[in-house]
Amino acid sequence: MIKTTGNHPELEAKISEVLEGIYDPEIPVNILDLGLIYEINIQEDKTVEVVMTLTAPNCPMADDLLTEVHEKTNAVEGVTKASVKLVFDPPWDKDMLSDEAMLELGLL
Repeated sequence: MIKTTGNHPELEAKISEVLEGIYDPEIPVNILDLGLIYEINIQEDKTVEVVMTLTAPNCPMADDLLTEVHEKTNAVEGVTKASVKLVFDPPWDKDMLSDEAMLELGLL
């Protein structure tokens, strides 16, 4: 489950919708269902920080994925400025997959 600040629910919904359209280049599942997004933090001035991880620290597509998250979040109407914070704690594991992702990957 994604942690949010809860102070801008409409903007959080718009950002979540955009993030649902971003897919891990190596896995045909969006980054929300993969459990890669840990937090969406929105300040009062609508500055946004997306806290996320990767399925593996040595992901060869990490730069592309982070750039896409940054650019698409920054383009959401209402966002004044976006940043992406990459973390590896807690480390990603398959337990973070949504039911939809598990079904898509044939794990259910």
